[in-house]
Amino acid sequence: MPHGAPADQPELASARRGRGDLAPQGADRRTDRRTDRGQRVVLVAARSAVALHRLLDALPVFEGDPRVVTRFTLVPGSRFGTEALAALDRAGARTVPWEEARRGTHDLVLAASPKGELRTLSGPRALLPHGAGFNKSLREEGSAALPSGLDPHFLMSGDAPWADLYALAHDADADRLTRHCPSVGPRAAVVGDPTLDRLLVSVPHREAYRDALGTGPRRLVVLVSAWGPESLLERRPGLPGELLARHPHDTYRFALVLHPNAYSETGTFDLARHLAPALSAGLLLPDPYEEWAALLVAADAVVTDHGSTALYAAALGRPVVSAYDGDEELVPDSPMARLLASVPRLAGPDGLEEALRLAGSVDTRAAAGAAFAPRGRGRALERLRRELYRLLDLTPPAYAPRPRPFRCPAPPRTDLPETHAVRAEVTGDQVVLVRFPPETREPVHHLAAEYRTGGERAPQSAAVVWRRAYAGGDGDGARGAYGTRSGRGVQGAHGARGAYGARTAWTAGGWTAHALDEFPGCRTAAAILSADRCLLRHHRAGPLLVHVEPQRSAGRVARPDPVAVVSAVHAWLGATPEPRLPAVLSCAIGPVTVRVRVDAARPADLDAYEL
Repeated sequence: MPHGAPADQPELASARRGRGDLAPQGADRRTDRRTDRGQRVVLVAARSAVALHRLLDALPVFEGDPRVVTRFTLVPGSRFGTEALAALDRAGARTVPWEEARRGTHDLVLAASPKGELRTLSGPRALLPHGAGFNKSLREEGSAALPSGLDPHFLMSGDAPWADLYALAHDADADRLTRHCPSVGPRAAVVGDPTLDRLLVSVPHREAYRDALGTGPRRLVVLVSAWGPESLLERRPGLPGELLARHPHDTYRFALVLHPNAYSETGTFDLARHLAPALSAGLLLPDPYEEWAALLVAADAVVTDHGSTALYAAALGRPVVSAYDGDEELVPDSPMARLLASVPRLAGPDGLEEALRLAGSVDTRAAAGAAFAPRGRGRALERLRRELYRLLDLTPPAYAPRPRPFRCPAPPRTDLPETHAVRAEVTGDQVVLVRFPPETREPVHHLAAEYRTGGERAPQSAAVVWRRAYAGGDGDGARGAYGTRSGRGVQGAHGARGAYGARTAWTAGGWTAHALDEFPGCRTAAAILSADRCLLRHHRAGPLLVHVEPQRSAGRVARPDPVAVVSAVHAWLGATPEPRLPAVLSCAIGPVTVRVRVDAARPADLDAYEL
């Protein structure tokens, strides 16, 4: 319902009848805007990928209604339009060239950015926000210190509003809109936020998202970067790599969520090139549509600049840490400004642990309340549908639109090198193990490298060389615990299997002996057979069978990366010249402490497992 207008107000009733000041523009509906079957045509006008993503989140309002068809067009004038075209192609959308869209007439025009020549499109128009809270102003565009979504420069056509509906997420947004642009106020409707509703219904899938990401028991910290000169990636381009280099691999998992405009402006190829050191060290870089939201649901904490993505994380109750260094773009007293003022600040990579500790005591949900109306949560599609069908002059179908959970993120890439610099402290049968990327400046005990995928140089200088068992053999090969790879990943590294399965392979015993001979620096070669079993060959102690007992607590099971267990056994063997077998070790690896049984391998064990 329009903000501040009771259902029985005369002007609203007039709008519903299709006349008066609030009547949809072009209300004399002509048959040339319908399909051959008399269907209503909704034109989705997107100027950038982020605007398109917002519109796609809202389009379920038309689900189950064959009376409505959608067409998409790209509004020219933005340097960020390239990714929008790619997203439309992936979605299989029916597109209309801009000039054709301008010549035609439409039953409804949907947009999520007020910029561009939208007023030249014929038909009733509805404008949705493409972020949470109207937090950012660009001095080179429109009115100084006003975000575009509240700026009369973009919302007015002459002396009149150009849109028939301004859909908003919060009553405070409507109040700000009325204050800055009074003539637009009567056309505003507080409907809620469809993207937030999708996030909320995705929360039950959190464990599935974390499993897909291979997070395991580690703490997932998501870095969020907007676009432009005050974004995190522009102001602190080295921060992702610095965090990875200085924080233990088995304690933290880091991801970087980039604004879609960053992909459009820089290009996926150059972004991957710029971030290559961090990506090879394990940084996750999710897709800008769908996956970014799954990362927020899966996250344990968020480090952010002034982009509104962090408001969604706050609405989920995630701890938030500020890394914003700008001084011009953030609108004072906006929801994002209030959030950043209430959370701790990250001065540098070494301060992460303390910042996260302080962030845990901040009620971020309360801060997010300034951006999302509590009474509208979970009902945004229902409320938006009511407003859009009013403009279409149709009765909504009985089918109730429901927000969809975000899709599960794709597993991390398995073709990147996996090499670790390892620090180990051995006290009797107890081992404390910490792993870092190989470029770390932290003091370490040895280097552990994966065979083949570790690159040509890493295995030559590594004290521990390892590889995983073939998923089709006795080793399980599945990604159950973090650090174990899928069969597809193994194939990607070692080549496709023959058409009928013909292949030759090493046994675990044969390959470990071969690796000790092939790599001059190798002191331990290991075959990872499953999340719980490894066969390793030490240059002095010979072949050993290692079994890991998972940590069990409060009805949950936690497993460390079996590769880390191999490094722990290697360090113990180095500190124990004459080990007495079988031995049971206590290995502390990140947040997990497990019992590890080490036995001398039997001759049958050496040939029992296929690599």
